[in-house]
Amino acid sequence: MHMLYNSPSFIVVQFEVPVEALRTDGAGTEHPPLLRGGYEIVDKFTRKEIFIEGALAQQFQEGVEALIEQDPSEEDLDDFIERYANFGHQPVVMH
Repeated sequence: MHMLYNSPSFIVVQFEVPVEALRTDGAGTEHPPLLRGGYEIVDKFTRKEIFIEGALAQQFQEGVEALIEQDPSEEDLDDFIERYANFGHQPVVMH
């Protein structure tokens, strides 16, 4: 778990879970472990969250990387994140 972004409006946390410790192919060649994960986006104002994974998480990551190349302001980042946060319906619950 890595906190990637924390603004007055949003928190973005990346989760990476190894699927298996070490993989080998049919020829006995070892490969690094596969990773499965996604991003949790918390909207601090609405107190809702969403967890995205798979193709949507890949799209989010690519969009953030493209945005970072443009040296965005906090407002630019928040506007981008808000597009994904609007899908969130899960209320944030403190344990």
